[in-house]
Amino acid sequence: MTTLPEQQFRVKSDEALEEARRALLPLADEEGFEIEWQNGVLDLVFEEPRDTKFVVSPNAPVRQIWVSAMSRSYKLAWDETRQAFVLGDETLAQLLDRLTREFLKR
Repeated sequence: MTTLPEQQFRVKSDEALEEARRALLPLADEEGFEIEWQNGVLDLVFEEPRDTKFVVSPNAPVRQIWVSAMSRSYKLAWDETRQAFVLGDETLAQLLDRLTREFLKR
């Protein structure tokens, strides 16, 4: 994993959050949950199957994107080879898609 300079981290993290938001829009329309993006933080807001919120936020000091979802925390770091924030084999968009689908099946 590569440590990005702060300004580059901010640009890359904004791009990653926007990509994840766009990727989730069709699922949000289909399943009826809200996607909010303000002040650099992406929130997925669910009313069904119960009221809950996933919070996706850049953490500039450690150059990671943190996801808080279903009482767990996920920390994604920049992978220069994949040009994406990743956790294991999953990009941010893939992780959020998987977590959202798992939550909706409950």
